[in-house]
Amino acid sequence: MNYNKDRKILIVIQARKNSSRLPGKIFLPLSGKPLLYRIYERICGSASDKQVVIATTTDKADDETAYLCKEYDMNFFRGHPDDLLDRHYKAGIEFDADVVIKTPSDCPLICPDVIDRVINYYKENENKFDFVSNLHPATYPDGQDVEIMPVEILKQAWNEAEKDFEREHTTPFIWERPERFRIGNVEWETGLDLSMSCRLTIDYPEDYEFIKRVYDELYDEKKMFKLCDIMMLLDKKPEIKKINEMYNGVNWYRNHLSELKTVSHFQTSQVRREKM
Repeated sequence: MNYNKDRKILIVIQARKNSSRLPGKIFLPLSGKPLLYRIYERICGSASDKQVVIATTTDKADDETAYLCKEYDMNFFRGHPDDLLDRHYKAGIEFDADVVIKTPSDCPLICPDVIDRVINYYKENENKFDFVSNLHPATYPDGQDVEIMPVEILKQAWNEAEKDFEREHTTPFIWERPERFRIGNVEWETGLDLSMSCRLTIDYPEDYEFIKRVYDELYDEKKMFKLCDIMMLLDKKPEIKKINEMYNGVNWYRNHLSELKTVSHFQTSQVRREKM
């Protein structure tokens, strides 16, 4: 059966001012504009038919985030400060979505082509899978996160998820139950796995230094630069990759290995050095 073109796709970018490791990161400048706008810009640059919304919190601190969204004409929704599952589901309902895509605001180098590839795979296999991502297991460089689910599947997770990490990280209730939900995965077409050795995401000051350098090198020449452009830059100038390589492979899994059934210790690393 062909994909129903009338089904509305909503890409949700979760964002808040007071992130735990690098507060205010969504306001940091990249080529003259805030980081949050840059990720919104890149996601909007995908060719797929979709709507994009910033899902921020009802915290007073995120009045500033809402103002930023208004200033840059970005759709936004305000929801639960800590329950990301609740925030994503209610954003989906608010925007009348049939399909919800989760992308975090710590991925300002996300590639529009990667988004389209995962969306197209989902569309081509809609009746085969309840959840499609490029993360289970991951092969793309860290920071190319795309997770897709019909809103009715998200609703089941919203109704039933009880563990804190299931609520905080939105989708684990689904992908941790392969016996119940049909899980699809998109691997990087290069055949490589750089998920633990190439970091294109932002959680630490060094990550910002790295991402800013990438924008400084690429944005003026090609505003919608792609993942291949980033990889060619890092091959040409390996000193850039060294800026944040001490955090390669560091992700939230490391704090929940005893609870996660489908993630092994090979899929996460410990922080080797915290910036003082």
